[in-house]
Amino acid sequence: MEVVLFVSTLLAILGCGLVAGVFFAFSTFVMRALGSLPPPHGIAAMQSINVVVLNPWFLGVFLGTGAVCVLLAVTAVLGSSRPGGGLVLAGAALYLVGTLGVTMVCNVPRNDALAAVSPETIEGAQVWTRYLSEWTTWNHVRTAAAALAAALFALALR
Repeated sequence: MEVVLFVSTLLAILGCGLVAGVFFAFSTFVMRALGSLPPPHGIAAMQSINVVVLNPWFLGVFLGTGAVCVLLAVTAVLGSSRPGGGLVLAGAALYLVGTLGVTMVCNVPRNDALAAVSPETIEGAQVWTRYLSEWTTWNHVRTAAAALAAALFALALR
């Protein structure tokens, strides 16, 4: 069982780190670059990104890390006296709530609203202006949550 928990924690570190890195890129330069384009071009590019991101590689890491976090959270609760269990539970909660939860509740609805507009319209430009600000703010939250979760899992292994 210890080997399974060790490997699962390593997978959680890697998954959280990969997801944090992808989101960090969006927070630090991708959204800025898209925002510097004329609105129809930025909208069209982001609409394309939101379709292409739904692929087995990204979803496997994004959702697979969530599944590993659920496993680790359950084992942390059941073996609450295990060293590092509190760190594991906190890391799992951060990823599940701060990364997966924020994505589903905050980022996906904004993606859906952006998908529903035509890039060439005034409505599209208005949605785009709000989207750039609101989506990026929530992206910062999920970036920090994934990065902190990776750090907590790493500390739990020491």
